[in-house]
Amino acid sequence: MFKKILLATSGAPSTFGAARVAFDMARRYGAEVLVFNVMGVPTKAFSQVVNDVRTGEEIVVDDEYRSWVEEELKSTFEKQIETVEYSRLILTTGVPHREILRAARDNDVDLIVMGASSGDSSVYRKGYPGSTLQRVAKAARCPVMTVHRETASYWGGFGNIVFATDFSKQAKSAFKFALSSAKELDCDLTVLHALDISGKVLDQNEIEDRLIEARARIRETYDLDGFKNVDIEVWEGVPYVEIVKMARERSADLIVMAHHSHELDPEKARIGSTMEQVILRAGCPVVSVSKPDKV
Repeated sequence: MFKKILLATSGAPSTFGAARVAFDMARRYGAEVLVFNVMGVPTKAFSQVVNDVRTGEEIVVDDEYRSWVEEELKSTFEKQIETVEYSRLILTTGVPHREILRAARDNDVDLIVMGASSGDSSVYRKGYPGSTLQRVAKAARCPVMTVHRETASYWGGFGNIVFATDFSKQAKSAFKFALSSAKELDCDLTVLHALDISGKVLDQNEIEDRLIEARARIRETYDLDGFKNVDIEVWEGVPYVEIVKMARERSADLIVMAHHSHELDPEKARIGSTMEQVILRAGCPVVSVSKPDKV
């Protein structure tokens, strides 16, 4: 299922959790890891002078600088590289999200793994993932896995996957990825719909009627294709809170969601607020699925 994994990293500590997950997956499933680094954004077209992605300082990308960055990355991930059979280091310059998408397409990767930060620690305080992740998740033709917190980077193999649905068009692609992963990796699958009652005053009978309706809708919408290791759950509350709670209760190794909801045009949509909050709070990696191409 996972033959090529692209680890997009700046080499900063904020990406260490994502690196741990990517290398452990590669070791377990015999995949190749492409360690991908964008050294800087050119100040002019095809210029060797770039703005460093992390510091913003102008630097000249010559052979000496490229060799230095390569050695730094090899040193940073030395122990992880030794644990996998296949790995490659790819260095480039350009606009980060464009180069990540280009590398994923050119190398036909099955999964992109990233940290939630774009390099600016303020994104955590503001409560949303970085702009690079936003743009990659929107346009990627393969699933994008995000590891935000270091505590979310523990990877003991797949045991339980939580798929959270809002019944959007994009959620169907996310379900295909979740189901195929659960089948191929022989793990449990929890299908969850969180009924959004935040800011609403509803009669308890009405809530219970909606829960019953949502459970029936899950069974009608998603074909489990004979898969038996599945639970269907419908909870009421604030969606991101209920998703994170479910993942914690089931000791989930992975949460799978659609990249966005409500907006049906993936070229216009950004990561939905529920996805953002789940990424920031989850105790396990989160996979965003935008397009159905490689699910």
